[in-house]
Amino acid sequence: MASPPTLPPTPPAPHLGPVVDDRRAEGARFAAPELGIVLSHYDLGVIRRIREFRRGSRRAPKLRIVAAGGDFLLKRRAPGRDDPNRVAFAHELQLHLGDHGYPVAGLVGTRTDNNSMLQLGQRIYEMFRYVRGVRDDGSSGAAEQAGLALGQLHRLLERYEPGYAPPTGSYHAATGLHAALGQIPQMVAAVEPEQGRTELEERCAALEATYRDAADRADAAGIGQWPKRILHGDWHPGNLLFRDGRIAAVLDFDSARVEPRMIDLANAALQFSMKMTDPDDPEQWPEALNVKRIRSLLQGYDHAAETPISADERRALPWLILEALILESVVPIAATGRFGRLSGAAFLRMIEGKTAWLKPRANKLIQYLEEPR
Repeated sequence: MASPPTLPPTPPAPHLGPVVDDRRAEGARFAAPELGIVLSHYDLGVIRRIREFRRGSRRAPKLRIVAAGGDFLLKRRAPGRDDPNRVAFAHELQLHLGDHGYPVAGLVGTRTDNNSMLQLGQRIYEMFRYVRGVRDDGSSGAAEQAGLALGQLHRLLERYEPGYAPPTGSYHAATGLHAALGQIPQMVAAVEPEQGRTELEERCAALEATYRDAADRADAAGIGQWPKRILHGDWHPGNLLFRDGRIAAVLDFDSARVEPRMIDLANAALQFSMKMTDPDDPEQWPEALNVKRIRSLLQGYDHAAETPISADERRALPWLILEALILESVVPIAATGRFGRLSGAAFLRMIEGKTAWLKPRANKLIQYLEEPR
C-alpha cells in the first residue's frame, strides 16, 4: 500500500481551540472576506491558485489551493457535521492511522497552535494535504483493494482507544424510517406535481415492509451480539483514491462511528456493486448488483482483517445491504423530494427494483460468497 502524504513536522493536535469568534464567516459558499480570514490562520506560503473543488456534499464547500508550500484542500464542515467534539474524534482517528502508515490525507495544523481544526464563529474548517489519484475503475481488482484497505483500517482500530466519545447509530433498525417515508409523498409531489400521491404511498409502504423484514433477519443472524468497533462509516468509491492499482488515500472520516463491523462491510458491498449506466436516469440502472465485486471486496477484507468474516456475518450481509439501500435513499428524498439532482420518484422506483432483485436471491448470494474463488 502506498505511503500516506507527509505529515507536518509536528502533527496537528486534535483539540478544540482556539475559537475565533468572527461573524464575517457567513454564507453558503466561501466568500472572499471569509476565505481571507481562514487562510490567515495557515502557513501555506505564497498562494498561486485557488479553485472550487466540487466533490462530495454540496453542504460542505471545498477549495483546491496550490501554494508554495504544496497542494491543499480546504473544507468547511457541513451543518450537522460540525460538532467540535465529533470533528476532534475524526481528526484524532486520522492522526492515529497516519502514524501507522495508513494512507490518509494529512491534516494541516493552524499557524500558531498547530490545531487540526479552525473555528470561526459557529463554523469549523479543515485543511488537508491534497492527494492525487484516480477513482475506482469498476474492476474486481479495485474492489479487492478497497476490501483490503477496509480490513487494514479495522485491524489498526481494533484496540484503539479514542480520546473523544465516538458517535453511534447506523442504517440498521433505524427508528426514524417510518416518519421519513411518511414525508416522501408530499415532498416528491411538491417538486414533481405529475407524480401520483397514491402510487408514492404504496411504494413507500412496500419499501418499509422490506426494510423491517431485512432488519429482523439481520437481528436473527446475531448482529445485536457482535462486538462494536470504530468504523469509517461511509466506505464508497468516491472516498477512495487509487494509484498504480492500490489505495493512495482514504478520504472523509466525517461519518466515523462505533458499530459492528458489518455495518461498514455491507455498505461497502452495496456501494461497490451498484451499476450506474446513465448517471442522470436511475431507472436505467441495472437491477442486479455486481456480485463478483462483492466477493472480491470481502476476500480483500479477509486478507487484512484481524478476524475473518464469520458465517453469521455473511448470513446477515444481504439483509444489511437491503437496509442500507433503502434508508440511505429515503432520508435525502424525505428532506428535499429529490436524491441530489435526481428525481425522487425515479430513484424510489430504482430502489424498489433492486430490492425486488436482491431479496429472493439473498440465500444464493450467501452461498456464492462462501464458494472458493
